[in-house]
Formats: sequence, structure tokens, C-alpha cells
Amino acid sequence: MTTDRKQFLLNTIVKEYIKTAQPVSSGALVEKYKLDISPATVRNEMMELEDEGYIYQPHTSSGRVPTELAYQIYLENVRKNKKNKPLKEGEEKLLNSLFKQDEVAFRQTAKVIAELAGAAVFWAFHKNDLYYTGLSNLFSQPEFKQVNAVCDVSNIIDRLEEIIDEVFEDLEEGEQVLIGQDNPFGDFLSTVLVKYRSNQVNGVFGILGPMRMDYARNLALAEFIKNKFV
Repeated sequence: MTTDRKQFLLNTIVKEYIKTAQPVSSGALVEKYKLDISPATVRNEMMELEDEGYIYQPHTSSGRVPTELAYQIYLENVRKNKKNKPLKEGEEKLLNSLFKQDEVAFRQTAKVIAELAGAAVFWAFHKNDLYYTGLSNLFSQPEFKQVNAVCDVSNIIDRLEEIIDEVFEDLEEGEQVLIGQDNPFGDFLSTVLVKYRSNQVNGVFGILGPMRMDYARNLALAEFIKNKFV
């Protein structure tokens, strides 16, 4: 990917797919984003992006969908440009009112964050003490409507404690995003993680969702948790 226009188009495709969960067409991009180039030009650029492995066409009659590589590039742009979506005043006020340094409050906070993220949330208060919530949010995502996808997610949930136990010590303190093949929680998922230290005990907080998750939004939610333990 060499041109600024292709980078802009890829970023726009990812953002649009995150919002809609629908394959993105060249015509829709031009119309919705008022691009000053023709659908044919956009289509040619998208063909190049497809050849380079950033997008693919799930059906012959559909638009394009981001690949794992595209999400990695999009995440880099979000972080580089510091585009985490700030929490709304009411959301931050609610989370601050709930947050206290005890497990009961942690569980209430996790439930609210799961609803705000539209994803599953897990919280390992320490290595052998795991809580998770928001599974219905995860299963409601379009990616997981098929029976085989439901089975795949269910297997991950069943193994969640085992997976966290395997990676707990290797995770670095601070905020991390694991996408696709880099994600021990499942190569069809993304996870936004925060590992922290409180009262001489390490804990891990995570938001688990499809690769189509809203990274800017979820990074802001994870940052809220991280800042509480600084």
C-alpha cells in the first residue's frame, strides 16, 4: 500500500464495516463519504487493496470486507493518531460511581463496560479468580449467528480460565490489543487487555469481541480501567 488515497480508503472501509457488519462497495463509499473520485477509481483501488491482502470479497456479488491485516493497520492508525473515542460524560460518571477497589464493585463495573462495548468482558482479579459477563453481547454479533461460529465461541468461553492461566505471567503490564492469529483467545476474535498490579497482586481485565470490534471505543474503556490502577 503506497498512496495516501489507498490508506484513506482502507481506513474508511474498516470503519464502515465496523459500523455496519456489511461488505463495503465502491459505490457506497463514494455516496456516503462524498468522495471526489468516481466509483470506478475507487473500485480499481479496492482491487489493488485486495491483491495486497487487506480486503477480500466474501461473495461474488458483494462488496469487500477487511482482513486481519487491515484491522492491524487500522489499529496502528487509531493509536498513532490517538483517536480513542472519549467516554461520554454520563458514561464516565457512571463508571466512576461504580468503581471501588473490591471484587463486588469490579463485577458491577465489568457488567456496565460489557454493555457499553457491546462485547464480552472478563476480569481475572488474580491468576485463579476469574469473572466474565456479557456473553449475550458476543453471541448477538452477526459474525456469530452461524452454528459453527457459536460452537467456536462457546469453546473459547469454556476454556477461558485455562487460556488466561496459560498467558497470565507472559502478559506485559499495561494495555494490549490482540488480533486474529496473535490472539490466544481465538484467531477469529480480538481482545483489548489491561494487565495491572494492585496491592502486590496482578490482575487482567479484557474486552473480547469480533475482529470487527470498535477499537477506538474499547481502547478508551480499557484506558479507564488502566488509569484506576496507575
